[in-house]
Amino acid sequence: MAVGPPTVTCKLTGNVEAMGSIEPIGEQQRLSVTAATAQCVERANKLLDTNFDLIPVRFDLTGRAAGMYKVVRGQRIIRYNPYLFAKYFDENLSTTVPHEVAHYLTDAVYGYANVKPHGSEWRTVMQMLGADSTVHCDFDLEGIPVRRYRRIRYRCRCRFFELTSIRHNRIEHQGARYYCQLCHTELVLAAQD
Repeated sequence: MAVGPPTVTCKLTGNVEAMGSIEPIGEQQRLSVTAATAQCVERANKLLDTNFDLIPVRFDLTGRAAGMYKVVRGQRIIRYNPYLFAKYFDENLSTTVPHEVAHYLTDAVYGYANVKPHGSEWRTVMQMLGADSTVHCDFDLEGIPVRRYRRIRYRCRCRFFELTSIRHNRIEHQGARYYCQLCHTELVLAAQD
């Protein structure tokens, strides 16, 4: 189960489209980011007199998100976007790292299902870490590989819609239903020409 939105909340899926020549951060910078992540967790341990585990850090995130905290099959991980860190290293080190660690700590203390992703508990953890809890990055993505959605054509009684592959898969595999806000009929897959 994935939890917690990233600092930049627009997550995209599909094919990666390279728009420039930004290279991902190198090994030395990855070590710095991993160390900064560990320092945030250690700071929380000292302030709260706890023993939160250090969790795996990956640099496999692409698209518009600078970072993401997830729980996958019971394992907590923090993922960072090595391209956005390459372009905005210092800003991400001071904002994205504590942002994602705060998601982890909030989950560990309160359980993620019990709190809003950027709710008062998360904001309290951000302040404890000495980070600005109002930070929402708006990065220029020029030169950053971004993902594009595949679109699938749906229709209602009055018009057509282009749903993303995410919504299409929710309909197909999870039984989700979407309705037109004008005619209030359920959207159905349009005949493919």
